[in-house]
Amino acid sequence: MTEATRAGFIALIGEPNAGKSTLLNRMVGAKVSIVTHKVQTTRARIRGVAMEGQAQLIFVDTPGLFKPRRRLDRAMVAAAWSGASDADIVVLLVEAHRGITEGVGAILDGLAERTTGAPVVLAINKIDRVKSDALLGLTKELNDRFAFQETFMISAEKGHGVDALRGWLAGQVPEGPWLYPEDQLADAPMRQIAAEITREKLTLRLHQELPYQMTVETEKWEEQKDGSARIEQLIYVIRDGHKGIVLGNKGETIKAVGKAAREELVEFLGRKVHLFLQVKVRPGWLEDSERYSEMGLDFKDGNV
Repeated sequence: MTEATRAGFIALIGEPNAGKSTLLNRMVGAKVSIVTHKVQTTRARIRGVAMEGQAQLIFVDTPGLFKPRRRLDRAMVAAAWSGASDADIVVLLVEAHRGITEGVGAILDGLAERTTGAPVVLAINKIDRVKSDALLGLTKELNDRFAFQETFMISAEKGHGVDALRGWLAGQVPEGPWLYPEDQLADAPMRQIAAEITREKLTLRLHQELPYQMTVETEKWEEQKDGSARIEQLIYVIRDGHKGIVLGNKGETIKAVGKAAREELVEFLGRKVHLFLQVKVRPGWLEDSERYSEMGLDFKDGNV
């Protein structure tokens, strides 16, 4: 008798930088969500699809939960909680070396009212950074604060404990038909993933506050006769000074970003890519509802 197929949505939640995108990419086995050392880099809820036996695990990588200050921040936090409340299973990631910060405390307080009965599991991440007795103490403290169904000790970056977590999730998602083709990695449109890849390269290259006031959109995607893809992207910044920073001296920053993004797109798509980047100043993009739609966010969620 063949094993029944299963499929379900799993929301990864936590503070910014807790390792959600790294875990998503590790689970799926490919890079579908941008990973940088800067906080608040995941804006839209990219879904990664992983197969584990007869189970299809659809991961929702939510923006980090933090104290919002601007419209974009508020829309990101609303998207994160919405991803958690819609999921079949919620995984809370907590950094082992940081423990129960003020932000983690706020998430624990919000979990009961916002997860509507879905099982919530705890994944203590970056376990290689602390000693085992500290881990045991943190595990007890977190489970005293909230009744987690299971606790996993993992290192998303190194892969420790990830197989055990994935195997457990596969046994817990509801029985039912697969929701995506077996070979599909993500349900975000390729245009959006391509824009995220370029935005990651910009974020890594620029160390100012600038990246949070910048967005990337794929304006054109043309399939060429030779099988390659021609991709044109616009980088929106909010002031002229930022445009100069993105371009760099004699255009070297934008050239380096374009080269790094193109190389990753070639690897991701498995074919030749012609990437063209253009920088535009749009002072009000943070208040432009169309830009939010492009990022998979709801403009109304940013209202105070």
